[in-house]
Amino acid sequence: MIEVVARNLLWFVNALVLLYFVLLNGGYFVTSLIAFRALRRYVARLKSVDIQDLLAAAGAPPITLIVPAYNEEATCVEVVRSLLTLNYPEYEIIVVNDGSSDSTAARMISAFEMVPAARMRIADFETRPVHGVRRSRWHPNLWLIDKENGGKPDALNSGLAYCQTPLFCVMDADTILERDALLRIARPFLEDQRTVATGGVVRVVNGCAVDSGSVVDIRLPRSWLARLQVLEYLRAFLAGRMGWHALDATLIISGAFGVFRRSVAVDAGGFRTDVVGEDVELVVRLHRYCREEGWAYKISFVPDPVAWTEAPETLAGLGRQRDRWQRGLSEALTIHRNMIFDSTYGRIGLVAMPHFFILEMLGPIIEGVGYTAFVLTILMGWANPAYIFGFFMVAIGLGVVLSVAAVGLEEITFRRYPRFLDLLRLFGLAVVENLGYRQLVTFWRVRGMVSFLRGKKAWGTMERKGFSSSAETTSS
Repeated sequence: MIEVVARNLLWFVNALVLLYFVLLNGGYFVTSLIAFRALRRYVARLKSVDIQDLLAAAGAPPITLIVPAYNEEATCVEVVRSLLTLNYPEYEIIVVNDGSSDSTAARMISAFEMVPAARMRIADFETRPVHGVRRSRWHPNLWLIDKENGGKPDALNSGLAYCQTPLFCVMDADTILERDALLRIARPFLEDQRTVATGGVVRVVNGCAVDSGSVVDIRLPRSWLARLQVLEYLRAFLAGRMGWHALDATLIISGAFGVFRRSVAVDAGGFRTDVVGEDVELVVRLHRYCREEGWAYKISFVPDPVAWTEAPETLAGLGRQRDRWQRGLSEALTIHRNMIFDSTYGRIGLVAMPHFFILEMLGPIIEGVGYTAFVLTILMGWANPAYIFGFFMVAIGLGVVLSVAAVGLEEITFRRYPRFLDLLRLFGLAVVENLGYRQLVTFWRVRGMVSFLRGKKAWGTMERKGFSSSAETTSS
């Protein structure tokens, strides 16, 4: 009797998990198809539009780049040098030193000859105390805010409080923007006055050569762990976020590269300081705020402006990152859970929020249970060949197809990886990723859910190696 009950229970769990994989990968497949069509149209349109002429005709809105920095001595100077060379008519850079315990502030002050200066706060956010404000002697658009440690959201609010431009861009201190990235990501604000936020593409800089703050030679990383993340980023941005953008249901803008309309973000309350996923939470709140205020608005994704970021190259570092990402997503979705299936919020409430709540937030737990039930079914001798084949096709086969599709989207649109060998490696990784790596990421995300349920708020440490020079890459 017990054996029959256990067998029926396992088969019930297996059926639910297979349904989950069908819904998850089927949804990804649909968004990939939508993204393919949208990207083809976007690339064709780019050929007929001169970004410089558009900005000159419409008047490029000034932008402030807010760069929170905590113990970023390895990359902060190189990143700021990169930002100082951006091709944009009028912009400021505010680096917020969030109580670093290393030489982040000292390196900034020395490299850019930063001296004490007066600057007025124009937004009333409660933040940790600011010890001083400095301005570069040679670059008057470069500012440094030195404050007590309060975490990334608190640092962003400090920068936003001093922001004086209509738009602001949030990014990480280990991120390099391509020189025309601001031109391209600002375009939706010029074309549609309803735009309140836009997100760009984030790519992995590991393995690439950086010279004078610019990525001059794009290559895959040496580390297999970092290479797998290259594939993940391609799938997440080109296939995922482009598809959601085409559905007019953009729910996530990366904290590594996003631009917001300052007035709306301030009116909505700025960044929450009691969450670790402040970027996701702000975007969801902007949707909610604009809908409840009855405003016509747009939140967009733009596939051609690129930010290059350093990806973790150790299992410990990557595990902490995915744990934090899962906690951040879970916080944002549970805070705004009453939006789910509420037609007041349009496609965000009816489509995007349910998808991310059920398939992304709860997904790791479902996957973890599914893999366990699959193994138990085989060990107990209750699995027939048809079931095993079906499980692999739905859970693994569709995953491979989606990853191959993401590489294909990259190749037919932007072709950032020009070397044929790198392209072959990416296609190979599309298979390898689903045979161990995906399951490891699922474990980290389950751990993130446990951390969320326990109320963990710690950010965790991130290791920075800095950027490779062109000489180092050539000699490798």
